[in-house]
Amino acid sequence: MLNVTDAAQERIARFFDDNEIKPIRVFMASRCGGSQMALALDSIHPDDATFEFAGIQYVVDKVFLELAQPIEIDFAGEGFKVTTALPSNGGCGGCGSSESCCS
Repeated sequence: MLNVTDAAQERIARFFDDNEIKPIRVFMASRCGGSQMALALDSIHPDDATFEFAGIQYVVDKVFLELAQPIEIDFAGEGFKVTTALPSNGGCGGCGSSESCCS
């Protein structure tokens, strides 16, 4: 299951006011401080589950969706927040220093 809050739907609709509408991929990105949920413009692949909110398609790899659901996309303040059932993998340690987080 994927849910996109009203606030996130409104913000995404504003983005597409000036841009071509494309599916939005929801995925896990590996970053210096650990893994983090991310959003990106993409196309639909055969192994994707698709969801539609307010005329925008969201795609998630089916295998990942089984592990991560429920997934929720929200917009608050200055950015999007994507939450899942997966445990948080926050923290630092991939930058060569245990004192900083890639700052």
